[in-house]
Amino acid sequence: MQQTKTMKTSELVRRFLPYFRNYKGTVAFDLLCAAFTTICELVLPMIVRAITERATVDAASLTVKFALSMGGLYLLLRVIDAAANYYMQSVGHIMGSKLETDMRHDLFHHLQQLSFSYYSEAKVGQIMARITSDLFEVTEFAHHCPEEFLIAGVKIIVSFAVLSSMNLPLTLMMFAVLPFMLVFAKHFNGKMRRVFKERNKQVGEINAQVEDSLLGIRVVKSFANEQIEEDKFAEGNRKFLDLKAMSYRVMAAFGTSNRISDGLMYIIIVVAGSLFIKQGTLTAADFTAYLLYANVLLNSIRRIVEFTEQFQRGMTGIERFCEIMDAPAEIQDNPGAKELGSVAGAVTFEDVGFHYHDDTAEVLHHLNLTVKPGESIALVGPSGSGKTTLCNLIPRFYDVTEGRILIDGQDIKSLTQKSLRSAIGMVQQEVYLFSGTVLENILYGKPGATKDEVIEAAKLAGAHDFIMDLPDGYDTYVGERGVRLSGGQKQRISIARVFLKNPPILILDEATSALDNESEHLVQQSLEKLAKGRTVFTIAHRLTTIKGADTIWVLTENGVEEMGSHAELIKKGGIYARLYAMYTTDNTEEIA
Repeated sequence: MQQTKTMKTSELVRRFLPYFRNYKGTVAFDLLCAAFTTICELVLPMIVRAITERATVDAASLTVKFALSMGGLYLLLRVIDAAANYYMQSVGHIMGSKLETDMRHDLFHHLQQLSFSYYSEAKVGQIMARITSDLFEVTEFAHHCPEEFLIAGVKIIVSFAVLSSMNLPLTLMMFAVLPFMLVFAKHFNGKMRRVFKERNKQVGEINAQVEDSLLGIRVVKSFANEQIEEDKFAEGNRKFLDLKAMSYRVMAAFGTSNRISDGLMYIIIVVAGSLFIKQGTLTAADFTAYLLYANVLLNSIRRIVEFTEQFQRGMTGIERFCEIMDAPAEIQDNPGAKELGSVAGAVTFEDVGFHYHDDTAEVLHHLNLTVKPGESIALVGPSGSGKTTLCNLIPRFYDVTEGRILIDGQDIKSLTQKSLRSAIGMVQQEVYLFSGTVLENILYGKPGATKDEVIEAAKLAGAHDFIMDLPDGYDTYVGERGVRLSGGQKQRISIARVFLKNPPILILDEATSALDNESEHLVQQSLEKLAKGRTVFTIAHRLTTIKGADTIWVLTENGVEEMGSHAELIKKGGIYARLYAMYTTDNTEEIA
């Protein structure tokens, strides 16, 4: 996955704000509740000041009625505070979770649009970390960020106004400490962002390593390499610990700098306040209010300091979210793309050239070929000659870099991807079955099909009998990636999936090369049934399976060097004849 430079906080906030659009009412009321809780804290010092002033100036005026009225006022504020706090803790947090859910939906949607080239470079473990743990951090951030900044802003402004009315010089000396706190905050915020980003990246690396090890557990055990895997995991785990320890050291340094600033502010109030009291410019009641307001102000600053860690975690999560969202979807429907209607199956390659975006070497160049509807084409040649690449260009898994591909005379770039790919069925060497039942996996070929249709497709694929022998028939759980089934069984289920889809164009990518002879024979029979009446492209590993193809294309690094039927190419005595002779000789030796 390509690394990007650290994004500015302002840019991240700008990208994140639109997610609040659907929850404007909730945010507004949440901020109103935050304001109510702030008022409660700000009024208490004024109540204490009023009581202290009466006690020192005219003790007789400190009546029971006055005390009860102050107590009643504060009780009312506390009830409002409790109700407001409940709303913030419940509805506010739920709103944060909804924002996280919306972002996860957008992220997954974008991941579905990205092309094969993105996934050839990305680690699934890293993507999983971004779509799960990184976005968990956003929930608390989304909820608390508006609240904390509003509360801090109101407290600072109101405290400054009230204290300035009592004694402006002392207030200015007290607030002179804040710029230093802001400088420290900016310095440590940058450090925290970098550390949190590295830490989250390392979580993705651990996920990727665990996924790689567990999916390859059979290989691990077959080579008795459990200790190697444990050592690799221990190294990644240790690196994560180092990064986490570094983040705690940065946070500790930040917290210490703020505690020093707290102490400095209190020293200013105590020393300068004492001098102002001696001069008669500050009363004892005002001095008490100063101390209480300083406590309110410092508590608010402490909350901001504590929130800074959460803020940076949230910013890191949003940044890693944006990095995937900014990855371009290279294959997109062109403006005005139309649906591909009924398909006869003619496929034309007009001066087609292709190279991968990170490689200037051409895989295909100046390819001009025509396939008639219902024609069976076999592609053979050495590894790296472009057989699979050629077939991947037809459903637009990659886009041609030169020329164009036509289906029934229509440029595939002028068609919607969905309608194009709905007309093409693929059976590959590496079968992927989803975690679920046999029925669910076959249904993937045509969501919404009836069970009778599924059974008919399975019968055509030669899969029905073995499915019925499974413990729960079509409702049997196949395990992770179909681990409970044999290679031949998985392949026949994948063929049933394509039978159910019933596409007019079929691509068979070495569909039998990984199977034993018996399974190959069964699967080959299924493929022959599947191929009838369709335009078929077969990438062949076992050359004996393509003797019946209408046309065989022999691909080399120079393009299509030979073309013709099996008999014609054998008679010609060229590249194909040599490949076939080598294959049949090797097979004879194996049998012997």
